[in-house]
Amino acid sequence: MPDLNDIIKQFMDTRDTTDEFDQDDIKQNALVSIFSYLSWLVIVPIISSQNSGFTRFHANQGLILAIIETAGNTLLGALSYIPYIGFMFGIILALVNLACVVLSIIGIVNASRGEAKELPIIGGIRLLK
Repeated sequence: MPDLNDIIKQFMDTRDTTDEFDQDDIKQNALVSIFSYLSWLVIVPIISSQNSGFTRFHANQGLILAIIETAGNTLLGALSYIPYIGFMFGIILALVNLACVVLSIIGIVNASRGEAKELPIIGGIRLLK
């Protein structure tokens, strides 16, 4: 049976595309890339750094995360008001929000380190080019 460290290592073992980006681009845009993971503040890097591939990478992941967070809060939040079974949706909502916070922290750490690593689970989805 795998131990917790192995499970975490497998979870965090995502595709790293840092080598595909110019080091100057990474240095100049690492700070603004962090905004990608602060919910709908993802708009800031989308608008301000359209010529930065590194920032677009992080903005794409942050946009997906913001959409999932918003959709989850809207849908599960509404379902949590259903009598008798709503508490289950409330628990699921709390877990979705916790997962979004964890993924945001992972993204912030990656961006601040100048790494272009995909987020676990959702990192392969592309909305921005």
